[in-house]
Amino acid sequence: MKHTHLSAIAVVHGGSLVLPAKVTGGSLYCGAFANAPVVSGIKVPVVIFLHGSSGLALTAITEWQTWLASMEIASFAPDSFALTDRVTYTSPAAKVEYEKVHALRTSEISLALKAIDSASWADHDRLILAGTSEGGPAVARYRGDDFIAKIIYSWSCENNYYVEEHGTYASPDQHVLNVMSSTDMYFSPCNEWLGNPEAKGHCADTFKDHTKTTVVLIPGAPHTLLNLEQTQSATANFLEKVIGKNLRSCSLLSHIV
Repeated sequence: MKHTHLSAIAVVHGGSLVLPAKVTGGSLYCGAFANAPVVSGIKVPVVIFLHGSSGLALTAITEWQTWLASMEIASFAPDSFALTDRVTYTSPAAKVEYEKVHALRTSEISLALKAIDSASWADHDRLILAGTSEGGPAVARYRGDDFIAKIIYSWSCENNYYVEEHGTYASPDQHVLNVMSSTDMYFSPCNEWLGNPEAKGHCADTFKDHTKTTVVLIPGAPHTLLNLEQTQSATANFLEKVIGKNLRSCSLLSHIV
């Protein structure tokens, strides 16, 4: 399963782009990448975000992107479902079926990078790769040097029913944030078909020797946890560290205005 020439274009054009008001010179832009406004050329950090198996129809994604924009961070979420007859699944399924999807999602990282390559608003020295659930394995496995940090929501970076091998990677200088529910319905030991009795349900063991990793475990949280207070607090602190500015003050100013 691979993107066609047409679906590769649609992945980008129909992807969800949110630009901060600082970039537009007016109000924030929230819409399709293809309809992005002409802007002043002010550069801001960018998060490329890989959605989960519900696609961009999940309203929590736009809410999360808007929250990022309040901290003067742009974000772009490519649309994986632009591919006609894209493989879908009901878990548990065969690992070979999951791996077809993971390969497709990995290819979308390159498509997104190419799309923002010439964007006047993108600070290419401050790119962050993030993903949730189905988008998590592609983020965790990505080996390019394009991103200063990775954020992995609702994927545990462990061997289980969802992967042949987790294949997680981070360079020594790359910061990593993993946020999980302690009772995640898919990737914690609460799942009776997890497929690994040794699995912990988070990335701590995988990154035990990686000193720039932060793992946050939220008791009893749902699988979709992007907009929980604990998640956003951990994410803001993490981004503040890797981007190098006081993001909380930006967020406060944005809400006051």
